[in-house]
Amino acid sequence: MFALPPVTQALILINVIAFLLDLVSGQILSEFMALWPLGTNFMPWQIVTYAFLHGGWSHLLFNMFGVYMFGADLERVWGPRRYLTFYMVSAVAAAIAQLVVSTLTGAHYPTVGASGAVFGLLIAFAMVFPRRMVMPLFPPIPMRAPIFVALYGGLELFLGVTGTQAGVAHFAHLGGMAGGYLLLMYWRSRR
Repeated sequence: MFALPPVTQALILINVIAFLLDLVSGQILSEFMALWPLGTNFMPWQIVTYAFLHGGWSHLLFNMFGVYMFGADLERVWGPRRYLTFYMVSAVAAAIAQLVVSTLTGAHYPTVGASGAVFGLLIAFAMVFPRRMVMPLFPPIPMRAPIFVALYGGLELFLGVTGTQAGVAHFAHLGGMAGGYLLLMYWRSRR
């Protein structure tokens, strides 16, 4: 599959298969595996399982494109075990951030998607490859990875605080980014 490293390839395949199974089952998987706010629908496994479900084809494609673009190079540098650990820590950090925000705001809707983990990959990519150029879709202006990530993170913070784009878990994205950053700092401190 495009010479992808094994964990990156497996993550993409698992997400696609989970999306198709959810679609075919009439979204029964989402009932039990999406991340629900703390309360009657919340189950502990949802902190992990939500990251393998998606709310539509475009949601799935953008997230898997992010895993492909940023995750493959990180896996090649770190190896499969460290890469998978990083990915999952970012996903769990995103879930925790979303649970905190939904508790504080009283929001009661489920969260799905690998976006929090992808935002963790984004910050890792910028830190591991600070001189790499990235070409965002909008605006199509080449920029160094750290600048792209800072702008994207700032935009997520603005959208989250202002409540723009309802239904998008902006603080989960930021939680994934923060969790990934903290794990990288921990790894660097142990060298």
